[in-house]
Amino acid sequence: MDFKLIMAFVDEGKTDSVLTASRNAGATGSTIIPNARGQGLEKSLGIFGLEILHPRDVVLVLVEARRADEVLEAIKQAGQLDESLGTGIALEIDVNKAVGLSEHIKKLEEKIPPASS
Repeated sequence: MDFKLIMAFVDEGKTDSVLTASRNAGATGSTIIPNARGQGLEKSLGIFGLEILHPRDVVLVLVEARRADEVLEAIKQAGQLDESLGTGIALEIDVNKAVGLSEHIKKLEEKIPPASS
């Protein structure tokens, strides 16, 4: 079974809606890394001219390859990622190898039979 890893960097307030949307689109689970910080295209300056780094959550979703497009689109919509600068990003990475998924694959195959070649 082929997998993709979707990484979404979203505002903390949108994490729950991103998780719900990804599950509704076919994802079976996720991992959240809270309070990630980073810089965007433009710096946000606060009091005394200090840069403000807005906290984000990193949402990692390992998804079966044939479901990846739907899940990524659902994340984009739920996180409002294409609406303005600074709303976050999501990306998809091919997974060459993964371990610890034997039982997950059995459950997925019970729900949806493997694609015929």
